[in-house]
Amino acid sequence: MNKRLEMKNLYKLDNIHLNYHVNGNDIKVLKNINFVINKNERVAIIGESGSGKTSLLMLMSGLEKPTTGSIFFNNENLSKISEEKVTQIRRKKIGLIFQQFYLLPNYTSLENVMFPMQINNIKNEKKKANLILSDIGLAHRKNNLPSELSGGEQQRVAIARAISFNPEVILADEPTGNLDEKNTELVSDLLINYSFKKKISLILVTHNMGLVKKCDRVIKLFDGSIKV
Repeated sequence: MNKRLEMKNLYKLDNIHLNYHVNGNDIKVLKNINFVINKNERVAIIGESGSGKTSLLMLMSGLEKPTTGSIFFNNENLSKISEEKVTQIRRKKIGLIFQQFYLLPNYTSLENVMFPMQINNIKNEKKKANLILSDIGLAHRKNNLPSELSGGEQQRVAIARAISFNPEVILADEPTGNLDEKNTELVSDLLINYSFKKKISLILVTHNMGLVKKCDRVIKLFDGSIKV
């Protein structure tokens, strides 16, 4: 029974602490963080600005390491394995959506979506990228550069890029933070529906309570700790 339950776990965070050393002072960003996220689960991370939400997402992506504690992804300890192995896991299994989009500026929408598939040696990447852009209503923008797109369009391309290689989890930092009401609803539905359709986990940092209500569970941070 315990083994079956363990296999359901996508993430396990065990006694995570994160400190930054700034101007001779230790700043405690995250304190004693413990939780498990299962496969095919949608989890919202909420809290006031400065509560440590984005830092937590960075740790879960492997882009940062905790000061103490362990982060397990599919039972592999991201805190202990090599940086090369973490990069491989992130490239193949974790779809990242940043608040500032971070699209490749000299790549068209189509090329941005194709890029993760190319580095993962996924075949028929152009056809698949075209289908994804069509699904999110951006087929007519496939040849446009990011600078030629609206904020809502850029965010949808960023989502398309994150899901293009069929990751096991999507980590999204304020995916609707810079969008108007119409695009907020569109992007929210896109993320939730994709997670259900592909049966993959979705972990998002958000202030949008409408999006929070569509998730299975909420983790609330307050001053770097989980608020129960």
